[in-house]
Amino acid sequence: MSMDDIGKLLVKHGFMKKNAKVKYRQKEDKTWFPVKEDEQISPSDADMEVAEEVNIQTYDPKISPYAAYQKTGYPAPFKRYRLVVEAANLSIEETYYWLLNYMKQESSYPHIEKLTDIFTASEQSAFWGAAQSRVGIQQDRVSNYLKGISEMIKQLFQLVRELRILDEKLEPRKHWGKIAAADVALKGEYTDLVENRGQQIQPGSIYHLAQSVGFTILPDLFFNTHIYSIDDLDKTIDAMKFNKNVKQVLRRKMYAFINWKLKSDQELENRRVFTLKYLRQHWNVIKMYMNWVKPYLKNIARLQMNPEMNESPELISSFETSITEIELLAYKDSTTSYHPTLIATFRHRTRPDLSFQRDQYAHKGPIHVGVVEVTLRGYGWTKSQIEAYKKMKKEEDMMLLGMVDESVKAAMDALGEDLEKYLYEAGEKEFEEKRKAKEAAEKKKKRQGDMSLGAGMFEPFLAVFQGFGEMFSLFAPTELFGKKKEKTKGDPKGAAKAASAEMYQMYKNYKKAHAMLSW
Repeated sequence: MSMDDIGKLLVKHGFMKKNAKVKYRQKEDKTWFPVKEDEQISPSDADMEVAEEVNIQTYDPKISPYAAYQKTGYPAPFKRYRLVVEAANLSIEETYYWLLNYMKQESSYPHIEKLTDIFTASEQSAFWGAAQSRVGIQQDRVSNYLKGISEMIKQLFQLVRELRILDEKLEPRKHWGKIAAADVALKGEYTDLVENRGQQIQPGSIYHLAQSVGFTILPDLFFNTHIYSIDDLDKTIDAMKFNKNVKQVLRRKMYAFINWKLKSDQELENRRVFTLKYLRQHWNVIKMYMNWVKPYLKNIARLQMNPEMNESPELISSFETSITEIELLAYKDSTTSYHPTLIATFRHRTRPDLSFQRDQYAHKGPIHVGVVEVTLRGYGWTKSQIEAYKKMKKEEDMMLLGMVDESVKAAMDALGEDLEKYLYEAGEKEFEEKRKAKEAAEKKKKRQGDMSLGAGMFEPFLAVFQGFGEMFSLFAPTELFGKKKEKTKGDPKGAAKAASAEMYQMYKNYKKAHAMLSW
């Protein structure tokens, strides 16, 4: 990903400059979007860290106008320490586990989470071949699951279409006995589908009898006589002033129609209930397949080589080299709203040593020897900021996981509200809550629309008071004017200083424990 894309992700998840917050609003899912609909997120609004690895003298525009600091893609920290270790006989695994154990034991960070773990090897190395064979196994499993999900999504369209047709058939039946048009519509369905099965008029049907002498009036009587109960059939037909043969045929046809209507009602209702239950089962199977395929997709994403690292000058295809990137997030509980938080990133450029027997390792496996770059960054974050950063890293690193969700989401968008309506009717709780929230939002929108209509005549006067409100909001707390902010207690700098003090001790003690120059 480019730095502009990472900058947009930082802004989207709330890591932006203070003077840029007025340009954005927060959604219900805690992400941010521009206030103006025609604008897009600007990467320049991100509060991104700037690297200081370059020589500071070269950054002076008077000395070199072409030099500039590099953006790292991380939120700007309160403090940062960087450690580069290279030794011919030092395993980088020891560096990682030494710092990890120090975080747990000495610094007492109870919450440590791994956010990134990416491995990249040169194409001619043995590790690249082993990794690609593992990727192939995972991809075969994923292809089978995705094929099954695709077929089931296709069947989802057929089930929703069948439910739509059933609802169309049941609609006139619901109004039968209340509206004469419903009775006429059902009689038309009866003559078309039951009596005349096919394009030709069947013998004995109403339209066939109408061609005989004396029965021409039969279709008019059938469609214009509205009887809704078999018990009322004889009484109504006997009161008609027509010849006996016509009334007998009409009696027979009306009885057959009413009996067909009552029996088919029950059949269609049972079929609809069965289809609804099958739709729910179908939906749950799709979700189950999605849960099964996501670990494989995650494995593939982690086994994939980083394309940016493949282009790195440190990774040569003919060398037995590899690059590993690890990122850890650690934070402590706090009595305030802000928690001491540190992000530790490890970048390993390694040469695997295939000498399996080593005294300090109990297992048999290759030892990675080479260069490790450790960067420690300290922050004072709230729990919501920590969750936002984790969400951002998941969105950045696991783009592959969104493929299945997006395909199902696209199918849901294509099916429209009908799928949600049927699943809600079938008893799916997630759609039940969503539907309730949607109904509440519609009621609120309608209520606001009614209020805006009433306030239309007072708009010039309200504009004056709103202007005063905006003017006073510059000097008054935001809780008085506009949306209330999340209540926080404590100082973010205090939490960041605590994290920075722990980072310094970690940095200093590592150097002392490994006989490096320290003070």
